Amino acid sequence: MSGTETTPRAAGEGRGLRHSLGFRDLVVYGLLFIAPMAPVGVFGTLDAKSHGAVALVYVVATVAMAFTAFSYAQMVRVVPQAGSVFAYARVALGREAGFVAGWMAMLDYLLIPAVAYLFSGIAMNSLVPEVSRWVWTALAVVVTTLLNLWGVRAAARVGFLVLASEILVLLVFLVSAVVVLARDGAERGWLSPLTGDGTQGAFALSAVLGAVSVAVLSYLGFDAIATFAEEVTGGSAKVARALLFCLTLAGVLFVAQTWLIALLEPVSSAELAAEPGRQGSAFYDAVDTSVGSWLHDLVAVSKAIGAAFAALAGQAAAGRLLFAMGRDRRLPRALSRTDGGVPRVALLVAAVITLVAAVWAARRDDGMDHLVSVVDIGALTAFTLLHASVVGWFAVRRRGGEVSWWRHVLVPVAGAAITVAVIAEASATAQVVGAVWLVIGLVIMVVQRGADTTGPTPEEGEGPPPGAA
Repeated sequence: MSGTETTPRAAGEGRGLRHSLGFRDLVVYGLLFIAPMAPVGVFGTLDAKSHGAVALVYVVATVAMAFTAFSYAQMVRVVPQAGSVFAYARVALGREAGFVAGWMAMLDYLLIPAVAYLFSGIAMNSLVPEVSRWVWTALAVVVTTLLNLWGVRAAARVGFLVLASEILVLLVFLVSAVVVLARDGAERGWLSPLTGDGTQGAFALSAVLGAVSVAVLSYLGFDAIATFAEEVTGGSAKVARALLFCLTLAGVLFVAQTWLIALLEPVSSAELAAEPGRQGSAFYDAVDTSVGSWLHDLVAVSKAIGAAFAALAGQAAAGRLLFAMGRDRRLPRALSRTDGGVPRVALLVAAVITLVAAVWAARRDDGMDHLVSVVDIGALTAFTLLHASVVGWFAVRRRGGEVSWWRHVLVPVAGAAITVAVIAEASATAQVVGAVWLVIGLVIMVVQRGADTTGPTPEEGEGPPPGAA
């Protein structure tokens, strides 16, 4: 093979990843992590915050996240490595920036699965209350971890079946909602999901933008597709297409379901704002009132199963990130070991950390609030460094050929401005936790300074760094 080969091969026994994923598999992982019905849990909050313009919130959020997806598509083509943003920042901005990006992304990849596992445990406990929710939570971790250890291809096959059932339930909801609207009419104005329901005054753009800072959390996870860059067949361009496809499809599904449920919602946005306790169940309550309890229960069961498999995709992504950082000796080298092309050591470490966080939260009444308040900080910080990597690689180092000022400067700078703005809107708790996590990472980086690394930074078009390729 030529020197520009992008297919990673092991430097020694047990260090390579198996090439087995196609475009469909990448889309399955991306949509599983995002979850097609992600707005169900936050609909009431967004409706109250946006003054009823909840569909517009998702239109704006999709456009905002498109900047990040575009930057991922730029970098995955030139750095097709398992570490995703860790690898991108390392080659474009330097090893220290790469470590920071990977370290902050790790906070996101380890906690989002914990939130999903906890949601699954809570849902199952509501169906079988005799079994504690922490037991259901732990069981979900064990089952999905075994699937991940089985192999990425096997997990993708099972995940496809779960994703298909989720989409089927979503389609049942969409059809049922259209039938009810055609028969009984809408509770609100037909354009109110875009213009607001008018119960909190005139349309306010500031209210919509404030809700966007919450809505972007529904999209976190689509970037996990990039962590499978070394396991895809057919080249990294397939990863870029899958990223953009997942974000676009998720945006369409989110807008469609929030538009319809807003039209069915008998409670005004003003009432939801005045009674925050009703916001969490607003989607379910509207379905129960307008369609029937049978669809309520169907959606609840689908969300319970879907959450566990969203965690499966997140755990798989976390394992790939730990694998890449271990291979680069930024974390213990043992994390880079593979068994039959599966990074089982990294997966087990990710599973244990996620299990501890999820079970701890499941045993506390305020556990969900603690987890949810911090999951976005790591991802958004990593996204900011992703955008900086595009500028660094293409515009500053000029390693990608001719510079396109809109693709390599304007889009990533705008994307970085968006992620920084969302970080600024995060809760004080999340900002403090993010800052503490960053400080811990910086201390580790200082201790490691001068330690042996894996060799020179790979150039454009090369495969993984020496020691992996």
